[in-house]
Amino acid sequence: MNLYIADLHFGHKNVINFDHRPFSDVEEMDRIMISLWNGRVQPEDDVYIIGDFCYRSGKDPEWYLNQLMGKKHLILGNHDRAVTENENAKSLFASIHELQVIADQGEEICLCHYPLAEWYKSRHGSWHIYGHIHGNRDEVYDFMRTRERALNAAACINNYMPVSFKELVRNNKAFRRA
Repeated sequence: MNLYIADLHFGHKNVINFDHRPFSDVEEMDRIMISLWNGRVQPEDDVYIIGDFCYRSGKDPEWYLNQLMGKKHLILGNHDRAVTENENAKSLFASIHELQVIADQGEEICLCHYPLAEWYKSRHGSWHIYGHIHGNRDEVYDFMRTRERALNAAACINNYMPVSFKELVRNNKAFRRA
């Protein structure tokens, strides 16, 4: 199964306030998100991390990666330097791309950390899964919500765990209604 999540920000203290995350500190956030991940992901699952895996953490990225189930694929975000500058961490990913087009449940999907106005085959029914804006409701959100086939994979919108394509669609609909 393919699963998706963006903007995990493992180890990042400031993201707790930025996203209004329900965690008292970084240790609790990391522990709960690792538990949620492993309660959901099976070893054979492909998990697409749509950028910003860990940031300003006191731990190396491989500390997190070694604990997480599944085959991990990274779509590079603006806060992934800790991964790209660490050969051990890079080796723990099945793939690393800036942008990737995949198929899931008969759907063509363009994965990019950044929200795109147009993407590969966007005028021919493909989907776009992105992150970067977290749960912000700013002008980028206002624009992206007009893109019927664009889905925000932010951890804060998806209950801090990787989700399936169908769950991503459902969670985005609920977020737009809230």
